[in-house]
Amino acid sequence: MAELANCPWCHGLFMKGPAAICRDCVKQEEDDFQTVYSFVRQKKNRTATVPDIVRETGVEEYKIREFVKAKRLHPTQFPGLAYSCEKCGTDIKDGRMCESCTGELKEGVQKQEKMKQAAQKGKKEDLGQVTYYSVKGNNR
Repeated sequence: MAELANCPWCHGLFMKGPAAICRDCVKQEEDDFQTVYSFVRQKKNRTATVPDIVRETGVEEYKIREFVKAKRLHPTQFPGLAYSCEKCGTDIKDGRMCESCTGELKEGVQKQEKMKQAAQKGKKEDLGQVTYYSVKGNNR
């Protein structure tokens, strides 16, 4: 069942369904996409960068980057297009993070795994080792 919500873009009320924004904003987004797509399809504009497209079309930069991120515009076809790494903001053409941030994340996960394995190994050694104590009394 659809629920009543405020559009995050225009703050108008709408019935939230498959789209997270109101119909008017969906239409505006599609118009913006068509404007950008028509611009970059022209042979002379195929290598245009995001700032070039913003300057020439008037469409906001974040929308253009979202079109690329959603794979509505492909950097393989338009090499000047990119979107931001979710961690550091560097321009990327694929995935969610740049290679540097991905490497840092993998390194952190590997370090965490090693620490976890070392802790488990220490527990196993403690369980396998039995210590006996003797008490000497002063019986004469």
